[in-house]
Amino acid sequence: MAEPADIASANAPAIERFTSLTREALAQGTCQQLLWVAYQGGVPAIEEQGQGLQRVMVRPIELRGQPHLSFLLRFPTKDITKNLPTREGLALLADWLRAGAFRNAHLFTATEEVQLAISKKGKASVRVGKLEGASGSSRPAAPGAPGGDGAPQAPTQSHNRDKHRLLELSRPFLRELGVTDAHGQLIPAMSRKWKQINKFLEVFSSAVAKSSLAERQALHVVDFGSGKGYLTFAVHDWLRHTMGRDASVTGVELRDDLVQLCQRVIGKLRLQGMDYEQGDVRDYHPADLDVVIALHACDTATDHAIHLGIRAGAEIILCSPCCHKEVRPQLLSPHPLRPILQHGIHQAQEAEMLTDGLRAMLLDAAGYDTQVFEFISLEHTNKNKMILAVKRSQPKDNAEVVAQVRDIKAFYGLQRQCLEELLKADGLLPA
Repeated sequence: MAEPADIASANAPAIERFTSLTREALAQGTCQQLLWVAYQGGVPAIEEQGQGLQRVMVRPIELRGQPHLSFLLRFPTKDITKNLPTREGLALLADWLRAGAFRNAHLFTATEEVQLAISKKGKASVRVGKLEGASGSSRPAAPGAPGGDGAPQAPTQSHNRDKHRLLELSRPFLRELGVTDAHGQLIPAMSRKWKQINKFLEVFSSAVAKSSLAERQALHVVDFGSGKGYLTFAVHDWLRHTMGRDASVTGVELRDDLVQLCQRVIGKLRLQGMDYEQGDVRDYHPADLDVVIALHACDTATDHAIHLGIRAGAEIILCSPCCHKEVRPQLLSPHPLRPILQHGIHQAQEAEMLTDGLRAMLLDAAGYDTQVFEFISLEHTNKNKMILAVKRSQPKDNAEVVAQVRDIKAFYGLQRQCLEELLKADGLLPA
């Protein structure tokens, strides 16, 4: 195995190339942002600030007539900003690279993204790619030309203008949550999150249009496991600002620090009809409920969210399941599937398909038209499946679906399924 000193020596050319390109972009005024992700530890000054560093974003600014680098360290519940003279800031970044503190570093210009990536074996490489939406020459824009004044611009801004967006980048909550900067420009590192927010709003708006909520003025949305609230705030803004609805949106989150963060944003922006509460879907009892959202609820928490929505008579239930631990230990390998399910990866995939398939069938039996489809990743993960259920206007006989659920469970040897048991206990399905 190579010694750390040998690895550092082998990586020196790649690190020097990335540092040189960064220095050149700053000198030419074409650097819009630097992004550092996948923190590996080893920097005491960072660890003194707390655990769970998510990313470091760096952008060039001018203070008292001198060039500086503005560092933003993003933790799960707080952001820390520090400004350093450019020379000092570059030296700090170079030290981080040489120490292997981050696995990935990105340099964004108006037309290119330069990435320094360190593999699991510790080998560094540099890749240069053209940003989506960039066209023509990759030469930097002249000062005074669009995009050439040093203000951070979204790399895909011109591309995004060609698309119909349900949300405007100028909305204040996007700035407070770190999606846009003080000028209302998309922060390059948040371009994927911006895409996710808009995709979710497309799904949500389509579901509302197909439901009995299409013409209703007042409605209540509850988002379980709402985290930092990107989608919660987006739904609230779209309903009240864009659609003019008398909507009430509640985020429910277990982690108190995130609840406090979002409550501060609500208070600062003086948002009406929005609240953030600490709670668990398993024991949450809202007075009224029209829409249930539960994204990346782990294992049976998804079942509890669906059950709460059904029991409350929600018109729309939107879930993105995460983890499928309940079914897999029960899963038999019935002939003729035994040769296929002997492989662990196939068992995991079968357990996921089976769990979410049964959830969709149980929603069908409970009076909902249900779709299961692939959705864009919301937390940069492959857990990107969406279950969308819209309550039917007219009931239908559910005996056939109930029988199909029973047959599937018997085929795979399943003794229990959380959602089915919850529905039966409430008398929403035959015992």
